[in-house]
Amino acid sequence: MDRQFLDLYSDYLISSFGKVTATGLSELPDGELSHDQITSRLRQITGGSPELWHLVKPTIRKHESEDGVLIFDDTLEYKPYTDENKIVGWYFDHSKNRSIKGINGSLMWVNR
Repeated sequence: MDRQFLDLYSDYLISSFGKVTATGLSELPDGELSHDQITSRLRQITGGSPELWHLVKPTIRKHESEDGVLIFDDTLEYKPYTDENKIVGWYFDHSKNRSIKGINGSLMWVNR
């Protein structure tokens, strides 16, 4: 798989606050990639955890530290009374089987 495409795709997923689509991604790099090219490349992605680890391991090792750990967790922080903004929005909560208003995902640094 083309590393440049994977970087573009992952940056798009990380930076998007709303719905992500191949059409939306195709609009970003000045139309260099069409919707069909994007979906074709995404269909080529195969593998699982071992392939993902092989891909991200150099970056993880570069930022590795004995001082603490960086924890990524896919959680929803419930914010029912907060106005919608770039961070707070409606997300589907699989544990409640409905959409809730909150913050999607968390990243935490824990000192040892």
